[in-house]
Amino acid sequence: MIQIDDKIISQEIFDQQFVCDLNACKGACCVEGDSGAPLVKKEAEELERSYPIIRKYLSSDGKKAIKKQGFSVIDSDNDLTTPLVNNRQCAYVYYDAGITKCAIEKAYLEDEISFKKPISCHLYPIRITEYKEFDAVNYESNKICSSACKLGELLKVSVFRFLKEPLIRKYGKSFYTELEVVEKSLSEKSI
Repeated sequence: MIQIDDKIISQEIFDQQFVCDLNACKGACCVEGDSGAPLVKKEAEELERSYPIIRKYLSSDGKKAIKKQGFSVIDSDNDLTTPLVNNRQCAYVYYDAGITKCAIEKAYLEDEISFKKPISCHLYPIRITEYKEFDAVNYESNKICSSACKLGELLKVSVFRFLKEPLIRKYGKSFYTELEVVEKSLSEKSI
């Protein structure tokens, strides 16, 4: 474990290789799991505010799930999350040539909203657990991402390098620069 300020970081984000391969996994991370994408209160509010725009990209099942459950829900672990369709995929997905994609991000990429997507989705497979004194920053190994690990190995891209944009979005540029320093130090130790 590595500590930077009030963040405790798993060494796996440096060691594990990872590059999303949507053609192989078909966006399974938006479908698999026990609950929706973790949200913070501000994100739930943004989803409600942006819903009239996002709505046009959603499947009819997604629209029905949101109408029935709300823009966000409290899951069985008492966490704020996105609602699910049939207890399976996130209600905010749409399908493009057989690939599950994010309708929130689609609206963002079309310059219709300023919210890209929940930070938990943007950071995946990094999972952050916020404690009172620190944030735990961990890599979540998941068999649905085996193709991403293979592509990362082929391209020689670590998890933290692949997730540069969301890490900066979450913690800022100086934090990311610190991660680069840690990576350099770790590579020097392994020589």
